[in-house]
Amino acid sequence: MNQEAQSYDAWAAEVRDLARERNAIILAHNYQLPWIQDVADHVGDSLALSRVAAASDAETIVFCGVHFMAETAKILAPERTVLLPVLEAGCSLADTVTAEGVLKWRKDHPDGLVVAYVNTSAAVKAVSDVCCTSANAVEVVLSLPEDRDILFLPDFFLGNHVIRTTGRKLDLWMGECHVHAKISPLQLRQKVEAEPDAELLIHPECGCAASALTLLDDGEIPAERTHILSTGAMVERAINLGTGSALIATETGIIHQLRKANPLGDFRAVDPEAVCQFMKMITPQALLRSLQEGTYEIEVPEDIRLRAYAAVERMVSIGSSPVLSR
Repeated sequence: MNQEAQSYDAWAAEVRDLARERNAIILAHNYQLPWIQDVADHVGDSLALSRVAAASDAETIVFCGVHFMAETAKILAPERTVLLPVLEAGCSLADTVTAEGVLKWRKDHPDGLVVAYVNTSAAVKAVSDVCCTSANAVEVVLSLPEDRDILFLPDFFLGNHVIRTTGRKLDLWMGECHVHAKISPLQLRQKVEAEPDAELLIHPECGCAASALTLLDDGEIPAERTHILSTGAMVERAINLGTGSALIATETGIIHQLRKANPLGDFRAVDPEAVCQFMKMITPQALLRSLQEGTYEIEVPEDIRLRAYAAVERMVSIGSSPVLSR
């Protein structure tokens, strides 16, 4: 056993012992560092992890992700202690929209409806009508009356994907994830030309998502190998890839999870530099300290939590997601 493996084993044993002492569950987003993913009880996308948190019997939820994710866990599991190992782990996409900005739109559109991507703060969810994920955004928008103005926030690229897919008119908030936005159409074209037999797994937040659909329409890439997917759906797709190859357009942390799901597959990033520094703030040392010291506890005021919960619950009632535990 090499030194790195020995170091991981010793660290992981201490983390798991502390988690047992606290009756804690450790959740890790797909973009986290490999050590964090490997020690976690569950790895997945943000809303799936919050569902796990709400359904578990753990007294403490340690959320290895970013701030809005820990807030969502608290919204769904208010009686639990929710810890975020690094309080400064924010999100460039969530930071593009404020509750005040949403209320201003509502003032100008008194009969309008607000669809909030789950990558938003609790305060923004609380002034929205319904939430969505990247996996069900199309279904959520199609469920809304066609005669109502709709504000879709905060991700411009995901909103454009919904417009292309549904044909519905939406007001789009001009927000973006700085990591996804810089995965460019040029990079995608170059990778497709270099690896013409590879599948394309593209997150709808990416700046190259529209280009992929253009390539598809022009017949430059085959429809059966092009997939616009959430991170959770990428993992499911990877399992069925066999010994094939796939080009991945999202934050590079997910490649560790894809390789674990299918060790026989060949997974390569469209942009190897697509790394979220916020996600990488949660180091092995930070997770250990969080379990030792109970840092940092996330709170959501009850009035905001209840209104935010209602927006999430409306999404669930539309149909594609399992019912949440309160």
